[in-house]
Amino acid sequence: MSDQRTIRLDPSWLAELEDQFQQPYMAALRAFLLQEKAQHRVFPPGAEIFNAFQHTPFDRVRVVILGQDPYHGPGQAHGLCFSVRRGVRVPPSLQNIYKELHTSLGVPIPQHGDLTHWADQGVLLLNTVLTVRAHQANSHRKQGWEQFTDRVIEVLNARRSGLVFVLWGSAAGRKASMIDGQRHRVLRSVHPSPLSAHRGFFGCGHFAAINAHLEARGEPLIRWGAPESTP
Repeated sequence: MSDQRTIRLDPSWLAELEDQFQQPYMAALRAFLLQEKAQHRVFPPGAEIFNAFQHTPFDRVRVVILGQDPYHGPGQAHGLCFSVRRGVRVPPSLQNIYKELHTSLGVPIPQHGDLTHWADQGVLLLNTVLTVRAHQANSHRKQGWEQFTDRVIEVLNARRSGLVFVLWGSAAGRKASMIDGQRHRVLRSVHPSPLSAHRGFFGCGHFAAINAHLEARGEPLIRWGAPESTP
C-alpha cells in the first residue's frame, strides 16, 4: 500500500470502505509501510494486500474466516488468510485445517495450499492485520490495520445478514463483540497452529456447521475440496 494505485478492492467493497482511506490512521499506516519497505521485506506484495476483497465482493460474502496476520516467509502470503500459492509448501496451520476438513466432512487432503476456490465461493479469507515484516510474525500489529478490519466487520455485521463468522485464535476472537449473534452465526475456536490445534480446533466441526447453516438458508454449500489442476 505504498500509494493509492495499490489499493485494489472490488467496487462493492470500495463503496463500503473508501472513506477509510482518507482517515488519519490510514495515512499513518501508509507512512509506516513506506518506512518498513525501505528497510525490510514486507509481505504480501503491495498489489496483493487486498486480494481477499478482490475475490470475494461485499454482496457475495457468505462466510468470513478470520486469521491473525499473513505468513511471514518468502513467497507464502498472497492476501488470503491461511492460503499459499500452488507450488509453495503447505504451512502447518493449513495442514491442520485440511486435517479437520477431512475428519469433519471426508474432504480429501489437497496437495497444494491455494484457497482461492474458497474465496471465489463467498468465503472472505481475512486476516486481522494485512501485512507483516519478513520472518517476524505480528510485526505489523497495532499500526492501524486492526482499525481497518474492525470496519470491515462492522459493515458486514450491519449491512448483511445470515453470515457465518469463523474466529480462530485470540486475535480473531476479539472481533466477536462486534458481531450480532442474532443476525449471524459465530463459530469460535483456538487457532489451527500446531501450538494450539490440539486444544480445541481438532474436532470443532466448523466446516460441517457452516454448510449446515447455508443449507438451512437454502444457499449452495461451500465446496471445500480443492481442485488439483490449475484453474
